[in-house]
Amino acid sequence: MLSISSLDLHSLNTLRLPSRALACVTLEDTEQLPELSVLAQQYPQVHVLGGGSNMVLAPEIGGLTVRVRLPGIRLISESDDAWLVEAGAGEVWHDFVRTCLDQGWPGLENLALIPGTVGAAPVQNIGAYGVEVGGRIDSVLAWHIPQGRMHCLDASECRFAYRDSLFKHAEPGTWLITAVRFRLPKQWQPVLDYPDLQKHPLLASGTSTAQGDSAPAGPTARQIFDAVCDIRRAKLPDPRELGNAGSYFKNPVISSAQWEALHAHHPALPGYLQTDGSWKLAAGWLIDQCGWKGKRLGPVGMHTRQALVLVNYGGAQATDVLALEEAVRADVRARFGVELEREPVAWGQP
Repeated sequence: MLSISSLDLHSLNTLRLPSRALACVTLEDTEQLPELSVLAQQYPQVHVLGGGSNMVLAPEIGGLTVRVRLPGIRLISESDDAWLVEAGAGEVWHDFVRTCLDQGWPGLENLALIPGTVGAAPVQNIGAYGVEVGGRIDSVLAWHIPQGRMHCLDASECRFAYRDSLFKHAEPGTWLITAVRFRLPKQWQPVLDYPDLQKHPLLASGTSTAQGDSAPAGPTARQIFDAVCDIRRAKLPDPRELGNAGSYFKNPVISSAQWEALHAHHPALPGYLQTDGSWKLAAGWLIDQCGWKGKRLGPVGMHTRQALVLVNYGGAQATDVLALEEAVRADVRARFGVELEREPVAWGQP
């Protein structure tokens, strides 16, 4: 039986914004899903809450908030080329990545230390250091709340794109992800495209010596995991110590014509050619060039070490966050003619 109560969300969102869900239930078993669908019909809105790491919360959240705490990690099957691993939506993402490595299932190590839950990972199609989670997902188990039935969506049906998926475009309260299935390759290859990884002491040589063999072997998945954790801890503030939602803006993608014009005026502008001919820009660089790195606006600011991270220095409300967001966007637009887009979702905003 689902129990409804109000819930203080201040400690349940990584930006540490004061907020309260007026009606909240906790989902701990998939057997509760039919009851949830019936209950949801009584509310004009349904919000699904995972780890609270990618959101901007208003002081009051109306409708029904569903806190997902579905556990479990299991090996479903094993073939000659891959392991098929399922994780419950309530599992902590970083802990799941570490568990996979402990079990000898590599492939997610570049995504270490990303805050949030397994269930939230497909929604945002989280990515870091050359790997997007959509490329490792086999399928997603998701409950369609209005229909009251379970769907198993393969990766193509999830419509993964850069920081995007089917779930981001559906009406809020339509889908509730219950578990994610990952296909992790046995013919694993390290992904070391990013300079930060190539320069890290654990990986800088590009090799590690295989035991009992004088020939060099590539870095291990565990070494990449450790390096990613080191890099993220050095560059990004711990949300337990300084409220933040990680990268606040998406890296903008522009046309080749716009890239050529911008690059002519700003030769130092970093750009990454995409397979479709477009160019991805570094939002952090654009923000830094506009003077926002380390700059504050009231109780919020862009972090001193990473201009892409918006931080709450204490006492901020959602209105403070959104005001800083608009100020940064306006400056980047004025200087570069590029529109920045927020990564976190906003709940309860007017």
